[in-house]
Amino acid sequence: MSAPHLPKVAGIDPEVPVSTHTAAPLREVPAAPGAFIQDRLAGWVSDLTTLHELTERLACTATLDAALNELLHAGAALVGARRGLLVLEPAGPGTPSTTLGLGLSHADLGHLETVERGATALGRVLDGVPGTADGIAGPDLLGDKDLDPRHREVATRLGYAASYALPLASEQAGRLGGAAWLYDEPGEPSEKQRHLVGLYARYATEHLARLIELERARADVATVAEELLPSRLPRIPGVQLAARHRTGPRGGGDWYDALPLPEHTLGLAVGSVGGSGPSAMAAMGRLRASLRAYAVMEGEDPVAVLSDLELLLRLTEPARTATALFAYCEPAARKVVLAGAGHTPPLVLGERRCEFVETTLSAPLGMLACWEAPSVEFSPAPGETVLLYTDGLLRRTGDPMDRAFARLHSAAASVPKAGRHDPAAVADHVLRTMLPDGLDRTDSAEDVVILAAHFD
Repeated sequence: MSAPHLPKVAGIDPEVPVSTHTAAPLREVPAAPGAFIQDRLAGWVSDLTTLHELTERLACTATLDAALNELLHAGAALVGARRGLLVLEPAGPGTPSTTLGLGLSHADLGHLETVERGATALGRVLDGVPGTADGIAGPDLLGDKDLDPRHREVATRLGYAASYALPLASEQAGRLGGAAWLYDEPGEPSEKQRHLVGLYARYATEHLARLIELERARADVATVAEELLPSRLPRIPGVQLAARHRTGPRGGGDWYDALPLPEHTLGLAVGSVGGSGPSAMAAMGRLRASLRAYAVMEGEDPVAVLSDLELLLRLTEPARTATALFAYCEPAARKVVLAGAGHTPPLVLGERRCEFVETTLSAPLGMLACWEAPSVEFSPAPGETVLLYTDGLLRRTGDPMDRAFARLHSAAASVPKAGRHDPAAVADHVLRTMLPDGLDRTDSAEDVVILAAHFD
């Protein structure tokens, strides 16, 4: 009677030999016929559990950088290495090549890049040399007489004696790059380790392909959003302007504008269209273009500008709401007249004050049958900066609105005196202080707009 077939467990090939720590040689197994199979099955279950845990951790990564770091660490654990590097070379525009190291400094990566690409296992994997699909092991690099001299020099300098390189490729995603892990002593991964890391790498490749497409989509959204905003700010005597815009991952409807008006006056506007995605971005573009037209015709009356804008929105897009603030500035007379529709109040920063401008309460555009609210006039002193912004700056903090307003006031008040005469420095300081974990956070659906006007 033939021996029973070993079971196949969730992609783990039973024909691949187990490592010595999971089973003893056959001649040492006791006579009990089921003991050997039980040991083998226990090894497969352990391997499957490890693989499941690692893939679950990889699946939880939401950004490309996080996924690449997780892949390097998981691969090192599977092949028993301490250091490694990964090169991502996806085809198509929008995603540049990326090199990432594990346990390697930037200087170390620089030394590795001086080795001719074809002289390393990772380079051959990246080039798709035949016979590299299942990985390439270099069990004793320094003992290899045919090793490239420069590769030998770098290996000696960095202190690694063996390597194992694996392509990041799958049938659906194609070839995205490759990874290599480095050993301090001569050696190579066992067949079981190669099998497990190969399964993991194929899954990781599919995950990376999805994240790459997401990164490209986000880049396209950011490009469209920037194209809908002013390409440059006008130069008006007596006032300096600076703007900062951060788009969420899906693209939103926050916008700003600054346009020169007759007799050296200036119109400043910020606003936010409800919703996110392409629809909100398109509505934002239409709203900004309409406001520019109304501002040219009657910019000296901000209430009339917003009233016309509200009527247009109600007639053409009755299901849409938006907030907006328009300010008419006369830099020579140091006069600012503004009106807001459900928008956050501006903030004035100077040597002797840091305070919010008191604006009248009003509903957002599209909420009432007929919108109208009185305007507010104030005079910025020489050297003061008026800060217009959208509520995304407040919401991205995650704080309640009253605490977010206090945080914004504190951020503006803490602008160094040396930078208070530069509107760009003021805007950058406020962004860094309000969002300390990064200006380009992509995990928030909120857009951020800051428009700073410094009066000489």
